[in-house]
Amino acid sequence: MSRPPLPPFSKQDAIQKVRMAEDAWNTRTPEKIAQAYTIDSKWRNRSDFLNGREDIVAFLTSKWQKENDYRLIKELWAFHENRIAVRFAYEWHDHDGNWHRSYGNENWEFDNEGLMQTRIASINDLDIKESERKFLWPRGVDNDRRPDDYASLTELGL
Repeated sequence: MSRPPLPPFSKQDAIQKVRMAEDAWNTRTPEKIAQAYTIDSKWRNRSDFLNGREDIVAFLTSKWQKENDYRLIKELWAFHENRIAVRFAYEWHDHDGNWHRSYGNENWEFDNEGLMQTRIASINDLDIKESERKFLWPRGVDNDRRPDDYASLTELGL
């Protein structure tokens, strides 16, 4: 299975890969998201270590049972050949209605078919008031895709 754009990445390819990942994660559909990763993909997410698509689906399913109204923005930080570095932030609330913004960095490595084989994520959480939210685009029917003209992390001062 091929998932263009394929490495080695140009700047435009890397930007496209980042946006494709953002769009997929904003669907909050673990099975769909897992298809972007190799069968034996290796992840480190905070202190969790995952191996393969089944672990990814289980992890994301659990994640979105806790993180309600999740909305994510990713931004390209750097790229080289088959690797992309990304910074991101997402907002969510817990079951008690407390809002949070999570900030992080990801390092991605892709195979020749454009599937992510390694994802290393470091993430920190910040409690915020609902009035401090910045990710306020309209909800979609099938997902919460950020509109193309919505501000980036840099433009939002994040």
